Amino acid sequence: MDIQEFIREQVNAHPVVLFMKGTPQFPQCGFSATVIQVLKQSGLTKVAAFNVLESEDLRQGVKEYANWPTIPQLYIKGEFVGGCDIIKELFESGELQQLLAEADPEGAAPQA
Repeated sequence: MDIQEFIREQVNAHPVVLFMKGTPQFPQCGFSATVIQVLKQSGLTKVAAFNVLESEDLRQGVKEYANWPTIPQLYIKGEFVGGCDIIKELFESGELQQLLAEADPEGAAPQA
């Protein structure tokens, strides 16, 4: 299986997928840490997270898959949502919480 096929399978197999540097428990860059914090504040309890630092093929493949040059990258219901700045903006407007609740009602609780 090539890397693009692997990425496609993952983003379509899980309601919420995050390609990041490090892990949710130990993010290895500030942007990845910020996205994890925002997801937690949004009420998300589960995310399929992939550490791009473990594979150069994955790190490059993710950038090509979304045609987006930076990591982290968040996918919800198979769709690329964005990187750190976009995720923060969506959170501040309340849109992120709604997207997460629609994607996985049991994994994301909308904030009042």
